[in-house]
Amino acid sequence: MKRVAAYCRVSTDKEDQANSFESQKRYFRECIERNPDWELFDVYADEGISGTSTRGRDAFNRMIEDARAASFDFIITKEVSRFARNTVDTLQYTRELKRLGIGVLFVNDHINTLEPDAELRLTIMSSIAQEESRKTSERVKWGQRRRMEQGVVFGHSLLGYDVHNGRLRIDEDGAAVVRSVFYKFLDEGKGSSVIARELEEAGIPAPSRAARWSHTAILRILRNEKYCGDLVQKKTFTPDYLSHKKEYNRGREAFVALQDHHEPIVSREVFNAAQSELARRSRSCGQKARYSGCHAFSGKIECGLCGSRFVARVRKSRDGTKKRVWRCREAVRHGTRKPSPDGEYSGCDIHLQLKEEAILSMIQQILAYLGMDTDPAVAELISVVNASLNTAAPAPACPPAGFCPDDAGRLLHILAQKKARLLELYLEQAIEKSEYLQKAEEFEQERERLEYRLQSGHRRSRLQEDESARIPSFIQSLIAGGEQDDPFYRNLIEQIVVRDPGHIEIVLKNLAVRWSFRREDASPAGA
Repeated sequence: MKRVAAYCRVSTDKEDQANSFESQKRYFRECIERNPDWELFDVYADEGISGTSTRGRDAFNRMIEDARAASFDFIITKEVSRFARNTVDTLQYTRELKRLGIGVLFVNDHINTLEPDAELRLTIMSSIAQEESRKTSERVKWGQRRRMEQGVVFGHSLLGYDVHNGRLRIDEDGAAVVRSVFYKFLDEGKGSSVIARELEEAGIPAPSRAARWSHTAILRILRNEKYCGDLVQKKTFTPDYLSHKKEYNRGREAFVALQDHHEPIVSREVFNAAQSELARRSRSCGQKARYSGCHAFSGKIECGLCGSRFVARVRKSRDGTKKRVWRCREAVRHGTRKPSPDGEYSGCDIHLQLKEEAILSMIQQILAYLGMDTDPAVAELISVVNASLNTAAPAPACPPAGFCPDDAGRLLHILAQKKARLLELYLEQAIEKSEYLQKAEEFEQERERLEYRLQSGHRRSRLQEDESARIPSFIQSLIAGGEQDDPFYRNLIEQIVVRDPGHIEIVLKNLAVRWSFRREDASPAGA
């Protein structure tokens, strides 16, 4: 009596296939029971699994392990395509089974691997099955792209949106979290790590497929174009239909981009401002250093000698108290300035440890020197105070000379039309893929330049009249040495430049004055 195992597989779990699946198992049981020389060992069955790879086919892999353990003597299956649609896998496993003395009978194809000419016939049949899989994959991909171009959404729900029948619908609870992330990033000037920590402490559930809030999750939200109403698909693709492994699309396939596809959660102006701010924070005098919004002066202090940023360090005093100091990044990383073997220089000669309390003292001296109890002086810093009190948006940056926001908006609209037309030409096969990618990259660079200029001219501040009464007392408290929170100082300071250990310059936002401090002269002097 031969101990016989049966293997069957269907590639989807749809109802009609499920019926076929049960029919296959019933057929094999009856087939084995009708043969007096056979004894049923087990029926191995994979449901809803592709045959192009053995990865994920639990029943198949369990069958192979049982074969290696000599648990049965023979295998029957319906046809080659049910066993595997990958020629390499088919030959590899049938050869291994044959070495173990176990044959495979493909009923519909009339192939028994224990027969002399079985491998030739098996190679032909498995190649045909593999080619059919390739054609099916191409048909599916073509159909998906056409549906994407029609606006059908492929993918899972995300924070703020539910995907239902290929459409994006706003989830108000998630949308509120998204809006708060953009607000904290733009209006409060906080970094991604700080925002993640605050959301975690507030007990707000992390996005799906994330265990907890992280700076990476925040950056994904800030960079996701879906939140301003646009849809970009084909960000990932499957280069190999046999392995089914997805890869990030870095130009190998054209993206499918649709503007104003669905209802936005944040305005396009807010989203573009976030992209400009992300780009600004990532630029640190050509270095790879990233912006951090963890502290009030993150990204604000610049080394006047080497051009790098100062970074925060915590120092422990003799009495056990901890105080924050700021040091030049180049000096921290490379020490004193010196040449490297390739002729480049690294390091910095400014080894000053700038105490944070000294910075705060200088700011208080500036405000006291200005005489902040006078109305004109109050008006100069009113936008900064309002930003700290959450009564208005941050003050606008000065636009470039001769710049008109309306012109930039018009040019952006024209550029969007050009991009849409370029996509149409590519889809109509009027231009080659390489030409499309080159022009699309040029358009993207031009869009970034226009949006950066547009945002620098659009930031406006408005005062609420009911808050104006408490502003003078707030400033007087600051002059007297009252402590303020980090957002206040972030919105107050434009730049701090350490020229040398004894020469520090401070620039306040909205004041065209540079204040210099020297060790030998404790009082500030306007420049």
